Amino acid sequence: MRKPIIAGNWKMYKTLKDGQELAVALRRELYKIENVDIVVCPPYTLLVTLADALEASNIAVGGQDLYWQDEGAFTGEVSPLMLKDAGCRYVIIGHSERRQFFGETNETVNNKIKASLKHGLTPIICVGENRQERESSNTFKVIESHIKGGLADISAEDILKTVIAYEPVWAIGTGLTATPEQAQEVHKFTRDLLKKMYQEEISSQIRIQYGGSVKPENITELMSKPDVDGALVGGASLKADTFTQIVVKASEVIK
Repeated sequence: MRKPIIAGNWKMYKTLKDGQELAVALRRELYKIENVDIVVCPPYTLLVTLADALEASNIAVGGQDLYWQDEGAFTGEVSPLMLKDAGCRYVIIGHSERRQFFGETNETVNNKIKASLKHGLTPIICVGENRQERESSNTFKVIESHIKGGLADISAEDILKTVIAYEPVWAIGTGLTATPEQAQEVHKFTRDLLKKMYQEEISSQIRIQYGGSVKPENITELMSKPDVDGALVGGASLKADTFTQIVVKASEVIK
């Protein structure tokens, strides 16, 4: 059985004070949860503060992106070594907003995955189609491109150290959510593709999250699907009560 993973992507929100207060509240509310991996991914300015606030807790800290070089003249970038040094265990790679606004490609995603694995960070690898691609029936084509391009030359041993996050772009921050059936359809396609690339024994162990307007009201039904192993949560991760509800409800779903 795959252990569920719920990750909160705080995006470009929270000051030091607000972030610390949220971290303390989550630690207090979620300390009893043992059957779900819990991750929070704040802005870079909060990483050290949150790593300290959540030290020795059941909540891990992750970055929202990285650059694939260890160091160098790359103004504005953050390396995997820096994320590790700040206390990170995870890192989001290839989020649709990085693709949309900052020129992320399958090639750069692939470089970042390799760099994160090299330094012992667990990459949360985002894949997903936009509204036009879904309406033109190209969802599976986009997913295949993201998976094959992003995972090029990633070994079977290393793929087991990753998490895949399916995030339909048309459902991010829009209030729209893929139905549980739509999510399951894409998650199954993704797992079947991984099976072809690696083999069934490996693909059956890889966790695939759903991301896109996840809320307490829809997490149970999403998690009940056989190939949905958790969630990458955006807006609902910015409040202690909603993120707590999502994690607790996920922990109550036994497949």
